[in-house]
Amino acid sequence: MLSVTPVEGRRQIEAFIRLPGRLSAADPNWVEPLWLERRRFLSPRTNPFYEHAEVALWLARRGGRAVGRISAQIDRLAPEIDGLKAGSFGMLAAEDRPETLAALFATAQDWLRERGVAVVRGPFDLSINQTSGLLVEGFDTPPSLMMGHDQPWLGPGVERLGYAKAQDLVAYRMDCSRGLPERLRRMSERASEGLVLRSLDMRRYREEISTITSIFNDAWAGNWGFIPLTEAEIDAMADEMKPILDPELVKIAELHGEPVAFIVLLPNINEALAGLGGRLLPFGWAKLLWRLKVTGMRTARVPLMGVRRAHSQSLLGKILPMKLIYALQTRALARDIRELELSWLLEDNRPVRRVIEMLGGRLVKTYRIYQKRLA
Repeated sequence: MLSVTPVEGRRQIEAFIRLPGRLSAADPNWVEPLWLERRRFLSPRTNPFYEHAEVALWLARRGGRAVGRISAQIDRLAPEIDGLKAGSFGMLAAEDRPETLAALFATAQDWLRERGVAVVRGPFDLSINQTSGLLVEGFDTPPSLMMGHDQPWLGPGVERLGYAKAQDLVAYRMDCSRGLPERLRRMSERASEGLVLRSLDMRRYREEISTITSIFNDAWAGNWGFIPLTEAEIDAMADEMKPILDPELVKIAELHGEPVAFIVLLPNINEALAGLGGRLLPFGWAKLLWRLKVTGMRTARVPLMGVRRAHSQSLLGKILPMKLIYALQTRALARDIRELELSWLLEDNRPVRRVIEMLGGRLVKTYRIYQKRLA
């Protein structure tokens, strides 16, 4: 007997958090998130997303055993879609049985309809500024930091329920172990009067994060699905990144003293999390510290990059992404980082995709955002 019930109380939150790992136990590319981090993410006390959104979670059970999960959320900062109130789904995981997925979506859609939502998009965990999209291509490698990894049956299952592609998000990987192409390096080093690329100043950390966020919010404004980060979300992001952030792997471009672009490269801590099973106790913390501090990460991800719109269409703006990527190279090689992932990008962001492909980037994963009109 299949049932879908709201997630309430600590025990159900734990079941909700641990379910994807159990369903993906046989998948060699699954990386279990730290349960401690997931608890904080799903708590209104520690995740500022809840300050401007309403969130509901459900578990599907069969014979008392959890077999699926889903969330639904209404973000008050999200724009309407075609003049209609929008909501979203996320946190999706389910066994490979159509009736389980159907029951989860029916429950989430009913909840959204009751609150006046006419169009639903997803998956977003819980926001487009967090983990977004459902993996539809690239199941053969583990996910990078803050990227999802889903089972192959989920995409077709969602489509059978009437959801259609709204947008694809793409991930590129680039081998940097031998350096990037010299011909393009010379192109990126062309003099630009008044332009300076500098590293993050940790003495002014909060101010620097605010500068990066200001550029990000400006660069992405008007892009498909964009929702600006709030001050509280900026503070939370600053706290989360600080322990793993190398200031030499964050570059800010200033034109005549004005910050106009940035790039952030973070070590892929999913390498360190592999095999820990989400636990820090009794010995997981020691393994994690050893991997972070001694063995180091061989892969890294660029989760954030942006150029202010006032400069994006100029010659400088078009070459800035290449300049920023090359500015990371020396430090990345010094840390023995062998591969970069640049993700995610909107599939129609052809200018940046062309730059990445010129540098040898190869498309490795595609994440799909679905949309459905609720009758």
